[in-house]
Amino acid sequence: MKKVTITDVAKKAGVSKSTVSQYLNERYDYMGEKTKERIKSAIEDLNYSPNYLARSLKQKQTNTIGVIVANILHVFSTHVIRSIQDFCNERHFHVIVCNADDDPDKEKQFIEMLYAKQVDGMIIFPTGGNIALYKKLTNENYPIVFMDRIVPDIEIDTVLLDNKKASLIAVNNFIQNGYRKIGVISPPLIQSLTPRIERINGYKQALQLHDIPLKAEYIADTSFDKVSVHLTRMLNLKDPPGAILALNDLVLFEILAFVKTNKIRIPQDLAIIGIDDVIFASIYHPSLTTIAQPAFSMGKKAANLLLTKINNKMETGDGGIYRFEPALIIRESL
Repeated sequence: MKKVTITDVAKKAGVSKSTVSQYLNERYDYMGEKTKERIKSAIEDLNYSPNYLARSLKQKQTNTIGVIVANILHVFSTHVIRSIQDFCNERHFHVIVCNADDDPDKEKQFIEMLYAKQVDGMIIFPTGGNIALYKKLTNENYPIVFMDRIVPDIEIDTVLLDNKKASLIAVNNFIQNGYRKIGVISPPLIQSLTPRIERINGYKQALQLHDIPLKAEYIADTSFDKVSVHLTRMLNLKDPPGAILALNDLVLFEILAFVKTNKIRIPQDLAIIGIDDVIFASIYHPSLTTIAQPAFSMGKKAANLLLTKINNKMETGDGGIYRFEPALIIRESL
């Protein structure tokens, strides 16, 4: 069976091959509606399927991007990925997703693999552990956008939450509800992980603004499997906190597991606010007050920045920081 070509489509529609090519590439600026309809009908009648591989080789573009997430288990990460895929799909770009597990060696392998596959650009949740590689790519003017984390001295556009404000909002809300003994539990405070550092600094600043003494025993940064140990220590203090701020969704999961095991009542025994709005927050009993990130808007912004660089052959960027506002979702946990 003879393969249908762009020449066949052009002949049936009564237009030139270049006009059909413009239609396929969605360059409609000077194309009339009747012309578009004729080309569309010809494509459908002939069951024409464009040769995207040949087109990509000709244009030196694969219409594929890579996304390297730090930890795909985070609700935020999955929502961002979905948003990026939706945005790219509408523009005929494919997305390859890789999970680095916050491991610089894995991240390096994924960056090199995607680069070898000639993806047109990457959105990376950077570990911060591959400075030389980041610089190499920016020096080559390779399109990159960072998500969620700032890497000092690397001029790459970065999309992230106003993390300090997220903690400020949470602590202020505790205080407005009568709590002044406020603890916080964080994953390990690795310096390169922007959200954790900014959120703990926001917690400290909020206490200072309200003239509440900072108590070291009310602060824990720990691996997820040790959250229960630190929470036990905190709640067994002579003067224990009456409220706990969970610095991200995975910490919140561990706190809720501890609460259930130890039959602690929320909010009667312990008030809780989590940064990152988990999908079950509204149906958990009692429902959970959270600070939400606009993950879908953030993913769309990152994808838009990257595709603009790719399609317009723009420079990688001057290190613009695009921060998004956190949103307080008041429920029943305080």
